Amino acid sequence: MPEILLAPFHAVGQLILAGGPFVIWILVAGILMWTLIFERLWFYRTQLPVMTGQLLGQWQRRAEHQSWMSHQVRSAMISRLNGAMSENMPVLKVLIPMCPLLGLVGTVHGMLEVFDSMSILGSADARTMASGVSKAMNCTMTGLAVSVTGMYPVHHFQSKIRKQTELLADRFTF
Repeated sequence: MPEILLAPFHAVGQLILAGGPFVIWILVAGILMWTLIFERLWFYRTQLPVMTGQLLGQWQRRAEHQSWMSHQVRSAMISRLNGAMSENMPVLKVLIPMCPLLGLVGTVHGMLEVFDSMSILGSADARTMASGVSKAMNCTMTGLAVSVTGMYPVHHFQSKIRKQTELLADRFTF
């Protein structure tokens, strides 16, 4: 039973050994990305309804809703909710393309190691080349895999922000 539970950690350790130091940075970026994704999920489920209820209550307690000032207050309330929903999205939008770029840097680093070893040995040994190319491709694969896993949640959150902002604007009636 412990072997089954430790299998993912063993696989990650093997990936780090096979891919080199850039895989560690890709995995750190992936952990940060998924931490922010889970934080956003938590926010939408627990905090957004509370914030919406509080601001709607403030809006409904206002004596009048037709003046220019009331329209500005309404816009500010909707903007505050939109800002809260959009928090951490810029970081997520940077992490998604950063992971494949880190993989590319790792690939170039691995290929440079291959060329260095070939120049030191003075020949193009197939085993030496295969080892270096494998290390390089592990970086690329890891960067792409981490990036792809974050693409859907970011798209989902962007759609949710647009939809919720429109729905909130409808709930703040004049």
